[in-house]
Amino acid sequence: MTRTALVTGSAGFIGFHTARRWLEEGWRVIGVDALTEYYDPELKKARLAILEGYEWFTPVHGRIEVPGLLDGLLAEHKPAHVLHLAAQAGVRYSLEAPESYIASNIQGTFALLEAARAHPGAHLLLASTSSVYGANTEMPYAETDKADSQMSFYAATKKATEAMAHSYAHLFGLPVTMFRFFTVYGPWGRPDMAYFKFTRAILEGRPIDVYNHGDMSRDFTYVEDLVEAVWRLAAVEPRERVGDFDSLSPVAPFRVVNIGKSEPDRLLDFIAAIETALGKKAEMKMMEMQPGDVPATWSDTRLLEALTGFRASTPMAEGIAKFVAWYRLQNSV
Repeated sequence: MTRTALVTGSAGFIGFHTARRWLEEGWRVIGVDALTEYYDPELKKARLAILEGYEWFTPVHGRIEVPGLLDGLLAEHKPAHVLHLAAQAGVRYSLEAPESYIASNIQGTFALLEAARAHPGAHLLLASTSSVYGANTEMPYAETDKADSQMSFYAATKKATEAMAHSYAHLFGLPVTMFRFFTVYGPWGRPDMAYFKFTRAILEGRPIDVYNHGDMSRDFTYVEDLVEAVWRLAAVEPRERVGDFDSLSPVAPFRVVNIGKSEPDRLLDFIAAIETALGKKAEMKMMEMQPGDVPATWSDTRLLEALTGFRASTPMAEGIAKFVAWYRLQNSV
């Protein structure tokens, strides 16, 4: 009997890759997406077209916060896994349109939790972000660290979804695994991400904006590594503690897990990898730090490794080369 997964944000960057993995593993996937215009919907439609090529994929067009949508889908399809990836992303955009983060991140997650409460049985796999660590300076970031000093409204809404999900896990016994993603990159990525902007600008001969004068580092995580981690974690419901570094709640089937490479790279080295892959040098415009941004991220991935035996390993140069090859193919450059 074919098992079913419901994926919100299935036409998004990470949603597309995870939905495709579940399909390739022989699952039926119900993919929900509103194809919003935060960035070019044509890219989302192209991702969706690939998913629609799979026999067991069912697309659903709609906003997750619309009353009754998710409730009806959970009632009808009874998924074993719900991958909740739909969200309004972006640190900087949250300065411009904070209300969109309330609608998608808060109200959308609430709608999912209510639907799961009414139709229990699925392992809820919810996306959070490394941005919730905010002003923390002790690194690498561990899931058991206190994270109460978010630096952007985007991060604040994602931390709120963690708290909301924990309360539902406690009150109604819903198994919830929250993922804190660390700077994901790769083919089919979001055009608002720095590496996408850098590649386009370098090819067009335009300068690139380099914030904090390049004095930044990120735990850059290749998307296929992230997908593998999510796939393995889906099989591990949050029931048993695996060590004193485990974030498993003492009062609920709820766990937070970092998904990163645990090897931060300097932003300037990341740009150099793009230059190498393109065979073209960048003209850099050094800028001050953007409001809401942080100078560095670095994940502690001991919990991920203990739960799954997996460690992200794609070298930055290899991941960037794959992205650039995809970009050139898509744009005929």
